[in-house]
Amino acid sequence: MRLDTRLSGVLHVLLHMAEQEGPVTSDVLSRAMGTNPVVIRRILSGLRAQSYVRSEKGHGGGWTLARDPADITLRDIHAALGNPALLAIGNRTPAPACLVEQAVNAALDGAFADAEARLLDALGKVTLAALGADIHRGLAAKGHARKRTGTHGH
Repeated sequence: MRLDTRLSGVLHVLLHMAEQEGPVTSDVLSRAMGTNPVVIRRILSGLRAQSYVRSEKGHGGGWTLARDPADITLRDIHAALGNPALLAIGNRTPAPACLVEQAVNAALDGAFADAEARLLDALGKVTLAALGADIHRGLAAKGHARKRTGTHGH
């Protein structure tokens, strides 16, 4: 099963944006992410519709965060992406006739629900600002000065 990496990728893009003092273009973000600018625009336009980012057209335009990074949690972004599945495992048959499989499903459903609730709770406790602070602590530990560039050494 292929992993859904959208949350990780979107958080990466948003953290690059948070480091900028002004708008950042989808071209700059696409180079940082190693993807096509169209992919970045598609992702960000969905977040714009939910008021997490805004865009400015014309010379000097680009994308900026529409909210303070301290007010955006990882859970918020997960929800903005449409609440993609958090677990890559599930029941073999959703509504089995077999009593054995019904017992298995009941046990697994409870465990899955508990795991998802715990994960969503953990995502709700981490903000973009906290991730940014982690990045700066890591840079400081490596002796790098704080830079406001479109990349971080990709």
